[in-house]
Amino acid sequence: MNFDDIARRGLVMLGCGKMGQALLEGWLAGGLPANAVWVIDPNPSDWVNAQGVHVNAALPDTPAVALIAVKPQFMIEALPQIGRFGGGGTLFVSIAAGTAISFFEEALGAGTRVIRSMPNTPAAIGKGITAIIGNTEASAADLDTAEGLLAAVGQVVRLTDEDQIDAVTGVSGSGPAYIFYMIDALAAAARAEGLPEEMAMQLAKATVAGAGALAEAANDDPTQLRINVTSPNGTTQAGLEVLMDEATGLAPLIQNTVTAATERSRALKG
Repeated sequence: MNFDDIARRGLVMLGCGKMGQALLEGWLAGGLPANAVWVIDPNPSDWVNAQGVHVNAALPDTPAVALIAVKPQFMIEALPQIGRFGGGGTLFVSIAAGTAISFFEEALGAGTRVIRSMPNTPAAIGKGITAIIGNTEASAADLDTAEGLLAAVGQVVRLTDEDQIDAVTGVSGSGPAYIFYMIDALAAAARAEGLPEEMAMQLAKATVAGAGALAEAANDDPTQLRINVTSPNGTTQAGLEVLMDEATGLAPLIQNTVTAATERSRALKG
């Protein structure tokens, strides 16, 4: 990403917790000068303080970007600190969960360019995926800027409607927790078959991580990858006959899981 405009005008981070730190680390590694970043955070970490960025200092007049990374329960109190940047001169990029674009438009005023995003926790190790959607004031160039910034922690997809955020929340936002639970369940099954506890967990973690990496790297789709490892009447087929049962198998369970999370996301909007 070309950081020239941001380096010249500055980037303000409202909040810099784990996700913010992951982004900041990616930007600095990608060439953004530390002195082009202003962090507003009541409890900045030692790591943030050691990066050479401006911490709780006087802010630039019209920063190129203001990243909103505070928890929703603190939004009303925190947002006024950057409210004067509303109106179009600054691009606002929100990674705050559950906070609609309309909230920022109302709080920051007419003409404000807003991009809402939904990242997930693997962003902490640069393996995240983030969905973005802009308001009517945000241009194609603004979306490019947001994508470039968020790509520092993984992949980025663009939505066509803000309502799609709820489904994204149900799939990739909440999805890591589903996979963590699957790892636990796989390890528990291994222990039940007589494997030592540490080995069972090692096998479960490596299997899930390896399969995910292969699915991303391979030219074949997941269906073909499954077929490739399934010998007729073999061990994998025996397991899959349970897992792929149309009534009680994994597919209806995952559908119900994602639906429940998506509906909860919709309900939380009030």
